[in-house]
Amino acid sequence: MSRSRSWAAAAITAVLVTALALITLPRADRLDDHRLDGRNQADGIDSTTAAIEPPPLPFRSRSLEGGPSGADEDATRLTAEDEAVARLLDRRARAVLDRDEQAFLSTVDPAANPEFRRSERNLFRNLADVPLDEWSYRLVRSSASMPPADVRPAGADAVAAPEVELRYALSGVDEADIGKPMAFLFVRRGTQWYVNSDTVLEPQGRRTWRGPWSFGPSVVLRVRSGLVLGHPENAALTRRVADELDDAVRSVGEVWGTDWSRQVVVLLPSSAEEFHAQAGHAFSLTDIAALAVADTVDTTAGVATGQRVVVNPTAAARLSDTALRVVLRHEVTHVAARSRTAPGAPMWLLEGFADYVGYRDSGLSSRQIAPELHELMSGAPDVDLRRPAAEPGGGSGSASVPPLPADGEFHEGGRRLDLAYQTSWSLIDFLATRYGEAAVVDMYRRLAIRGEATDDEVDRVLRSEFGLGRAALLAQWRRAVADDFG
Repeated sequence: MSRSRSWAAAAITAVLVTALALITLPRADRLDDHRLDGRNQADGIDSTTAAIEPPPLPFRSRSLEGGPSGADEDATRLTAEDEAVARLLDRRARAVLDRDEQAFLSTVDPAANPEFRRSERNLFRNLADVPLDEWSYRLVRSSASMPPADVRPAGADAVAAPEVELRYALSGVDEADIGKPMAFLFVRRGTQWYVNSDTVLEPQGRRTWRGPWSFGPSVVLRVRSGLVLGHPENAALTRRVADELDDAVRSVGEVWGTDWSRQVVVLLPSSAEEFHAQAGHAFSLTDIAALAVADTVDTTAGVATGQRVVVNPTAAARLSDTALRVVLRHEVTHVAARSRTAPGAPMWLLEGFADYVGYRDSGLSSRQIAPELHELMSGAPDVDLRRPAAEPGGGSGSASVPPLPADGEFHEGGRRLDLAYQTSWSLIDFLATRYGEAAVVDMYRRLAIRGEATDDEVDRVLRSEFGLGRAALLAQWRRAVADDFG
């Protein structure tokens, strides 16, 4: 017998080198305005932290006016090859910002692989409608470590392979420029330096970041609250997302507040390759409907850079308008709260809160939002969920109500994962209904910023916000769930 599924059970967040938040993919046979499969598989998420990078060279590519952005004495730290490459990259960056295709292509090796030359031409043309405030390059590590002989193009008078970082910012939405690695191989022919390849160094572990413009022409839609970037093949979906974005940002702001940029970039990849380039290879197109990513998060300064919502177009094209609305609100909540969310913050808090905001204006009943929880409480004969022991303070009538899910439950699959999200949503919804949204937001801000808070710290925050400790609040919640679902 087929089981009723939650139609937008939410996401998994991991704040790593790139912070992530997911929302699960709909099942094909449950797609209407009231049902969306909540199943998700989060296996393979890496919780390791990034290795500390060596400090970059102080040299930056020159500004549009041509003057070096670093002090003159910084240039003495560069090799002759580095300086030549930097001048080449200056011309390349200037050509992008000036929209000068001939100048851009003049930086590409005329003897390079024809496929690379073609991809460079396409990349430039695909950037035509992308609004840029910044496009520049900096050297991260010098050319002292030369590429192996087997990657040196025939006929080149010299080669260089300094580590290069692209710095870019989208106009009106990025508060700071974003850094991405570019694994260029440079060659000198006569006196002129060129970019010869951005893939030949891959055997050495050097990889080039691919932006949306690396995968096809860009369809860019600017709305009051952000920018949506798709491609001609998913232009209709791009328009649907753009039509929903202002309302999503408004709705999130009503709950979270306005102390964030309220500008969101949404990307709509058109292929699995592009999706993985923007989202990471740990995630499958069959598992995810959307996710939120960030390059860096500094909770001390309250700054998160490079935030993007990446939508899986294979799933999103099948979503009803209501389902898409919930997905966007959930992900925008992660964007809004990112700079106040430290690694290790409790998943029940992060995902329960994002789900609460996502479902807040949906008009769905609690039984539609949390079918697994309802079946567990009703004792349905086909329920195959484990029934964890209740936490202290469960109280009468709450024996079947699961405890708050541990972080590990958000990395399980199937109905256990659904139950983890539904339980977290249920608690946050109960607290908001009983004590008000403002108290819930204050709780989030005070707990999430701590990261891995101890039980005592959690208890102190709860007592401060709600006047009751963890055990008493959970007892209240369990009784409310039992009354609602029992």
